[in-house]
Amino acid sequence: MAVLFIDTDIIIDFLIDRKPHSREAAIIFTLIEQKKIKGYVSSLTFSNLYYVLRKVESHNKVITKLDSISRLLTILKVDQQTINNAIASGFKDFEDSIQYNCALDYKKIDVLITRNTKDYKNSEIPVMTPVDYLKTVSS
Repeated sequence: MAVLFIDTDIIIDFLIDRKPHSREAAIIFTLIEQKKIKGYVSSLTFSNLYYVLRKVESHNKVITKLDSISRLLTILKVDQQTINNAIASGFKDFEDSIQYNCALDYKKIDVLITRNTKDYKNSEIPVMTPVDYLKTVSS
């Protein structure tokens, strides 16, 4: 079973039906629900999701969505070493650096799924868009 680290942008696409990306995000979450793949995120993801989703939905709706997502995904800790590695990494986007280093620390991630592949150009973990990843599972 493939182990995927799901970047925040993919979850937002899924939760708010953000077109044109929501279809592929929904397929990935369906595969997770069907236990065909395992989805992982960092603990940082939830504060980022709340911040973004709260701009378009009520607190209660956002909390309900976060609860649902937390039941589907495995949440990895962001600790001091993760932050130290992110600071030293040279990433231009610090949030992406934290996400990447969290995935890297876990050592069992097969693919990091994001729409911002350019932000992970020197990744030791394969990085794919949802579209590209789904092509690999359907072939």
